[in-house]
Amino acid sequence: MFTARLADQFLLFVVPLVVYQTTQSVSLSGLAYAVETLPRVLFYPVCGVLADRYAPLRLMQVSQIGRALICVLGLIGFSLFGGLGWVVGISALCGLLTTQGFMAREVMLPQIFAHARFEKTQSISQSVNQTSIVAGPLLAASLFAISDWQTVVVIAAILFVCAEISMMIWRRANRTPIVATDDRNASWIIPFKTAFSHLVYLPGLKRVIALTASVNLIFGVTLATSAAMVTGLYAQSEEHYALLQTVGAVFTIVVLMMAGASRLSIGMIGLVSFSGVLIGGIVTAISPDYWLYMVGFAIVLGFDGMFNIYIRTVRQKIIPAKDYGKTTGVIILFNNLTQPLAGVLVGLTASVAQTGGLILVLCIVTALGGLLLSLPRLFARTTG
Repeated sequence: MFTARLADQFLLFVVPLVVYQTTQSVSLSGLAYAVETLPRVLFYPVCGVLADRYAPLRLMQVSQIGRALICVLGLIGFSLFGGLGWVVGISALCGLLTTQGFMAREVMLPQIFAHARFEKTQSISQSVNQTSIVAGPLLAASLFAISDWQTVVVIAAILFVCAEISMMIWRRANRTPIVATDDRNASWIIPFKTAFSHLVYLPGLKRVIALTASVNLIFGVTLATSAAMVTGLYAQSEEHYALLQTVGAVFTIVVLMMAGASRLSIGMIGLVSFSGVLIGGIVTAISPDYWLYMVGFAIVLGFDGMFNIYIRTVRQKIIPAKDYGKTTGVIILFNNLTQPLAGVLVGLTASVAQTGGLILVLCIVTALGGLLLSLPRLFARTTG
């Protein structure tokens, strides 16, 4: 997981930076972010069905080897034809297989750690993920400073191969049964009907989806504008951009470790993390300089990671195990549609100076939405 996520961070790091540096346009940078993330989001329901139907380990292999091949073929295409679209295309196509790997891992984790507290399992998983985010920007920025984006993509391809080798070694040492949860269903229609039925009728699921979508909107705008804000509005270097990502990831690890070690109820984890994302978004929106912006950025990333613990734990408790992949895939589609939407909203801004106002408006809308979604629960507790 660490090695594959490290490679993925290389690609996520290089796309917005290369687009902004080449075009000097925050609008094109935002649209590139939308193009990069939209395929990942749209493919979640299909990947969810596949994760239930086929062996998760085999899907992980396809994900990792496939991404390495896409990097190689994309670089060959760039060398033959040129053009900025190749780096965006590589990241977008790799994003499809990243989604498949993510869904396979979501089905695997409850099977591997069946007897562990799921909040703790998710905390450790998120910590590993954020550790890769610490190392990714540092290494990618170092490579980018002495070479070009093609070198970054080559190293990403090598890391994807290393991820596959690491998983093969792990599997030799760990023989825990990992099976498909719904391999008897050959239909493509029934799984989606089941997933949408759970979405409508399982209690509490619609509220959690709405909260997550609103948090992802702030998170998406923050990521889509970070390169332009640092290198454009605050006139800092690529190294400062890497530092921003690293500080955010380190703070996230600290928050996740505290959440995993704490005895907070899952509801309190949700409340604290939701509030933290809002506060961080407001700080990034009003920050007059790079350093205060870094504080807000770190708070958004840190508490977004904590919110992921909340959302995944709640999903695991609500959704039946045999339908977990297909239902989670559809849920993540709705949750994450706000991220490419964030890129489109950034693309509509006239200049980088206007992004602070956009983030502030989104924070206010999210706060009001969270309050409205929580009122029925608060009222029920009061009357109960």
